[in-house]
Amino acid sequence: MKKSFAVANIRCEGCANTIKKALAPEFGAVEVDLSQEPRIVTVDIKNDAQEEKFKKTLKSLGYPMITDQIGLIEDKALKAKSFISCAVGKFTLDKGE
Repeated sequence: MKKSFAVANIRCEGCANTIKKALAPEFGAVEVDLSQEPRIVTVDIKNDAQEEKFKKTLKSLGYPMITDQIGLIEDKALKAKSFISCAVGKFTLDKGE
């Protein structure tokens, strides 16, 4: 079933590219809506375990769910991770990967 999630720290196409590449092997087609704030990521989720893996993968890249309860230090760390993920995504966009 297709599910949509509001995700923090997504700023641009570089971020979207990183997310799509990281999630595609497990979830297939990944949609990232950059036209609204907060950004929306839509994937096909089959069960609760897969949904948890989706959330964990995004958070490991620096993109937590908007609803996640995170402290100030963790928030700063996730923003730093997302900055790096964004840069990697921009680099791979430029390379056509």
